[in-house]
Amino acid sequence: MRQKVVSMNELELQIRRIQEKLQQLLRQRDTLLKENGKLRTEVKQLRADHGDHTVMLEQLRQKVEILKVSKGEMNEAEKKVFEKRLGQYIREIDRCIALLGE
Repeated sequence: MRQKVVSMNELELQIRRIQEKLQQLLRQRDTLLKENGKLRTEVKQLRADHGDHTVMLEQLRQKVEILKVSKGEMNEAEKKVFEKRLGQYIREIDRCIALLGE
């Protein structure tokens, strides 16, 4: 059997290359962790903004419905949807009053 003899300098060089690559990977990992944190923060903010916009959109839809009712510009289907929503609000108000009365 013939074994390859590796000199100490070659071993040290290989170890140094491995250490450099490890340091490079650690720097990349740190960069990716920072970027991940920024992206998570951005996602949270975008979700909060989306929720705010959803609420605002619903409020604007309700205002449009109220304006249509007050001007008498609703068709039958819109009137039924509005009456249904109004009934839901009234039931919820009644439920709240009942809870306050307990």
